[in-house]
Amino acid sequence: MTEDWTRLPMNRPKSTIPVLFLLLLLLFPGLVMAGPPPQPRNIILLIGDGMGFAQVAAAGSYLTGSAGSLSFEQLPYHGEVKTLDADGRITDSAAAGTAMATGVKVSRGVVSRRIPGDGSALPTILELAEEAGLSSGLVTTTTISHATPAVFAAHVVSRTEQLAISNAYLADKYPEVLMGGALLVLPQVARNAGYRVVKNAEELDALDTETENRVWGLFGMGYLPYESEGVAPLPHLSQMTVAALNILDNDPEGFFLMVEGGRIDHACHEKDIAKAIHETVEFSRAVEAVMSWAAGRDDTLILVTADHETGGLQLQGVAGRGEMPTAKWQTSEHTAQNVPVYAWGFGAAAVTGVLDNTDIFHIMRAVLPASGAEGRGR
Repeated sequence: MTEDWTRLPMNRPKSTIPVLFLLLLLLFPGLVMAGPPPQPRNIILLIGDGMGFAQVAAAGSYLTGSAGSLSFEQLPYHGEVKTLDADGRITDSAAAGTAMATGVKVSRGVVSRRIPGDGSALPTILELAEEAGLSSGLVTTTTISHATPAVFAAHVVSRTEQLAISNAYLADKYPEVLMGGALLVLPQVARNAGYRVVKNAEELDALDTETENRVWGLFGMGYLPYESEGVAPLPHLSQMTVAALNILDNDPEGFFLMVEGGRIDHACHEKDIAKAIHETVEFSRAVEAVMSWAAGRDDTLILVTADHETGGLQLQGVAGRGEMPTAKWQTSEHTAQNVPVYAWGFGAAAVTGVLDNTDIFHIMRAVLPASGAEGRGR
């Protein structure tokens, strides 16, 4: 019968303690050698805007000749996500993004305010991370004031209020890293707010990411170009992602990072399968960069999903490597289709089966440290 070590009498002869200690070392080395259990430190959410299951399959087929081959499809946990808005209607990026950022469903076009309801500002996962002492970042191939990045750090009644969204970033102390199109933000204004400003891929690559802690990438005056059209001299999504990771990793308390492949959605609105595939492939490269950075860590959660599907894409068979599949589009708008979700790391086991988009917030919130260094609240 195994002795209950927790109930041994406190007056056991002292001479037996070294022997017992050695036995414990030999029989159960993990009891002494193992450190404290891992604690969550980083949350990385990657959103393929408009990316449904068919878009993923098309990109994998083009890239390797077979479906199931994109980087994020190799993550160990996966499921699907329902996307309807608060009114039970087909969603948009503002409502779907708000659901993921705050855990609350809102109406189309609303950016992190309780509508329907009293219109109050909804705390976002990024803001909660900052309050816990973490740093934060937003990266996108759209403008940085576009709906998806906006829902994490701004609160407006309508996504069209892009000047108010940009001003929200400038008025607050965070996010520490912002990268995307430069609509409505002047470089000098960003510098005055304490950011190191970079405007192209060369300047981004030249950054000393080990010392920088506040960077705003103002890339062009609108959306970044489609991959299929060539993005130079601006950076690829994967380049921005690597830079953001290296900067945010300087914070010993950890960080929250959202990365959006925003132009997948635009390509699908245009019913352009080639553009959609190239954007999804580059999104996969960004995820691959995150996976490489996180390899061997036990303090990071990676979530990959979409806000909604665009186009009702159907594939007429799988094409070979480097070949464009025959595509059938049901619409040029969003659909009510469920979208994929993939996960790796701390807390990832919660991703299984069919989820609601509000569950994305709760999965992230569950691993967010309750407190950290001095919080950075508004």
